[in-house]
Formats: sequence, C-alpha cells, structure tokens
Amino acid sequence: MTSKDLSIFNSLRPFSIGFDDMFDQFESMLGNGSLSMQSNYPPYNIRKTGKDAYSIEVALAGFNKKDVEVEFEDNLLTVRTKQISKSDDKNIDGEIIHKGISQRQFARSFTIADDVKVNGAELKDGLLTIACERILPDHKKKRLIEIK
Repeated sequence: MTSKDLSIFNSLRPFSIGFDDMFDQFESMLGNGSLSMQSNYPPYNIRKTGKDAYSIEVALAGFNKKDVEVEFEDNLLTVRTKQISKSDDKNIDGEIIHKGISQRQFARSFTIADDVKVNGAELKDGLLTIACERILPDHKKKRLIEIK
C-alpha cells in the first residue's frame, strides 16, 4: 500500500464528483511535506473582510513597491522580492551601522480557488494588502430543480 492509498482525500473520493483536481492539489501540498518546509518569513495574515471578500496581509517592513512583485498564475498567487541591491546600505541618510530590519530574498505562495478573483495589491506603512473576492458563478448559485 502506498501513502496515496491511505490518504484521507482518497477516502473522500467516493462521496464526491469532479473534485479530483482539488484532492490531487491537497495531496501534493500535504503529502510530500512541502508545507512544513516553507519558511515563516515574511509573516502574513489572511483576513475575511466580507461575505465573499478576503485580504492577504504580508508584513514587509523595510521594503517599498519597487522591491516587491505580486504574481498570479494558474491559481497560484506569489509574493516575492526582486533582486535586492547591496548598495542600499549607504544612502543620503548615512551608513547603516546595525541592520536589524531584514530585507532578505523571499517568495511566499498562496493557492487561490478557481472562483476567487485577485482584485489588486497595495503597500502602505510596511503592510502589503492583496484584495481577493469570491465570485460565485450562476451555475453554483442555489436553485430549485424542476421535477418532470
């Protein structure tokens, strides 16, 4: 027996139709331990801001808009740093003697559901906020089925 045979997701398959891709995605995220290998940097919150609205808040102290990029492709939202220049230690304000605010390279990814739209991102006061909204298509809305 393989670990896939023992998976809780495989035990749910007989009770669902059309969720194979979702179960496979969970299996790949949890089955090979990749979630536990991901760094805790930068810290983030996922906030529900309305009935179908969410925001992802990523703490980016010391970064500005030109240092960070947000990419959304194939249901994967990734926040990452661009190449950080080492020459930033000397600027018009003087030389940095102690650097306690981390500006290391990072990439943080979030899996986004098919019915969630990423509306935009804003970096303000060291907090990157990414607005997301769940769009419920007509075929997923509650309706009565006529019996013939």
